[in-house]
Amino acid sequence: MNKYWIWFSRINKIGAKAQNKLLEKYHNPERIWNLTKEELQEILDNKQVEIVLNQNNRENLEKYDEYMQKHKIKMITILDEKYPKKLRNIYDPPVVLYVKGNASIIDNLSIAIIGSRICSNYGKEVAKQFAYNLSKHNINILSGLARGIDTYAHIGAIQAKEITIAVMGNGLDIIYPEENRKIYDDIIKNNGAIISEYIVGTKPEKLNFPARNRIVSGLSEGILVVEANKKSGAFITVDFALEQGKNIYAIPR
Repeated sequence: MNKYWIWFSRINKIGAKAQNKLLEKYHNPERIWNLTKEELQEILDNKQVEIVLNQNNRENLEKYDEYMQKHKIKMITILDEKYPKKLRNIYDPPVVLYVKGNASIIDNLSIAIIGSRICSNYGKEVAKQFAYNLSKHNINILSGLARGIDTYAHIGAIQAKEITIAVMGNGLDIIYPEENRKIYDDIIKNNGAIISEYIVGTKPEKLNFPARNRIVSGLSEGILVVEANKKSGAFITVDFALEQGKNIYAIPR
């Protein structure tokens, strides 16, 4: 069955909403794998049908599985009981989550700390202190491992020796940005988790990050925004959080 879920996650360019529609009708990716063009056209547009039928996405699936087993990357599907309850409730939940580290803490009480990649020393310190103190009260700190505020949010929780979760916009075999490799490793050492809806090998393409942000907000009880510009990825996360009925807090510049 892993083979079909791996394939299904590789065709995520059709969008999570379309993937969920297919699952609602056909119940599992093995049945979707065997659909004809005509059957797919009942649900998808022509471009999406091409992606589903593209033979390149059906190749080397065992190698993905072997790589994930070797590197202890778990796969949680939307049909699993372990799938985070908070994510089930969002508009377009990811059909697959890949997890490195402690998967059992993903659905626990969490606050996302996000903000500008180019931040002041004050912003860095605020992000770090809020993360430190919140994590000391058994609140998971969730962010995106990006430069700037995300980085210092993770650092604060790590310095507290508490749990932090990073949601990435690429495969878990790629550390982006590369300078956060130590933070990536420290998150795992401190019983945290790195998660992504993207299969290993997926590069950090620009379009992945807005989609990633719906997971950041979806897994959080609230969002703390530190020094974010109006036209920034942080505000995309805020938009998702507002749609999802989450509390928003802000630290201005």
